[in-house]
Amino acid sequence: MVSFYRYVVLWLSQGVSQLGSSMTAFALVLWMYEQSSSALAVSVMSFCQFVPFLLVSVFAGVFVDRHRKKVVMLVSDAVAALASLSVLVFFLAGTLSPWHIYLMNVIVGITTAFQQPAASVAVAKIVPEDKLSNVSGMNSFSSNLVVVFSPMLAAVFFSAGGLPLILFCDLLSFLTAFCVLLFLIAIPEELGREEFVSPFAGIGVGFRFLKREKGILYLMVTMAALNFFSRLTYENILSPMILARSSSDSVVLGSVNGCMGIGGILGGVLVSVKGESRKKADLIYRSAALSFLLGDLVMAVGRNVFFWSFAAFAASLPLPFLMAAQNLILYKKVPEAIQGRVFAARNVLQFCTIPFGILLGGYLADHVFEPLMSSGIGIADFLGKIVGTGAGSGMAVMFLCTGICGFFMSIAALSNKEIQKLNDC
Repeated sequence: MVSFYRYVVLWLSQGVSQLGSSMTAFALVLWMYEQSSSALAVSVMSFCQFVPFLLVSVFAGVFVDRHRKKVVMLVSDAVAALASLSVLVFFLAGTLSPWHIYLMNVIVGITTAFQQPAASVAVAKIVPEDKLSNVSGMNSFSSNLVVVFSPMLAAVFFSAGGLPLILFCDLLSFLTAFCVLLFLIAIPEELGREEFVSPFAGIGVGFRFLKREKGILYLMVTMAALNFFSRLTYENILSPMILARSSSDSVVLGSVNGCMGIGGILGGVLVSVKGESRKKADLIYRSAALSFLLGDLVMAVGRNVFFWSFAAFAASLPLPFLMAAQNLILYKKVPEAIQGRVFAARNVLQFCTIPFGILLGGYLADHVFEPLMSSGIGIADFLGKIVGTGAGSGMAVMFLCTGICGFFMSIAALSNKEIQKLNDC
């Protein structure tokens, strides 16, 4: 039975679980940077999550289409929780090291490859079609609410009980969401008796669909390029840059992250209450252009927590509109029977640039731009007048570059004829 209220219950429980996971992620980034003082070490954490995610996504879609989405979500979440439990055990034993964190992220990446397409398909089965846009806004609201509160809660819990308390809260939030999904949420679905096909044939179904639907294909290719720019900086070296430019002040970092969440919350609320956009493709790229222009560029030239906070707010505010428009296009254009495979193909294609952006961003920060800005050569003096000098100024230059490239890439995509046809769906 399709029910919006059933989804609200699931949404609330998943939001609690997301809060616990985000608190752990924030605490582990601080722990890793304290151990290494390296942007690359923090980047490797993300790299270890995204590479397994992409590789497993090659065959996860056909698996999701042929199995019950609820079971896939339950098992995926349980395995990820066991990884967090292992980190807690290693910490209590006094043997926690960076490679434990890397291994945990590998496991989380694998489980996400199954959980994400399963959850995406499940939403369409639970929620009435006329509420899908509202659901996207709700998801943006909850995820950004987590971004606001998780750093503050993590700081409070860390001072009260250290990393073990945060990991315990993470496991408790998982248990809450797991029980809600297991006992209270029914996902209506009928599994067809299809003949066995190889996982790689399944992903082929998704890519053949994209080959026919050139507008969606071009949409994903351009999103892959924008994801690359985003991962070079905002979702990669933001924390190291803020820590470097604020003398490792975790309160400043928490404030910036909080403002990023507030922007996403406001954007999510606006998406939830507004009607469905008539020109979804235009909305996607205009939102991306604003995010790069007001987010990356202001973050680059900012010299204090007020500029950084405004940039974080401005970068995240348009993103719920982008995500809602893209999800609506996919739900309307992709047949339900192959949605899992198409979403998996989307994961491979649209996110394949992320690992390269993650590693390249960390490497460029540590070995190219930071040394450049301390070299005293002419170009460094010129750039220093724009972004400032000192520790973190090299990473600020990287924000300057991604802001310019991302903005013009977004504007250029608007002129693509196949992408413009998506406005009519």
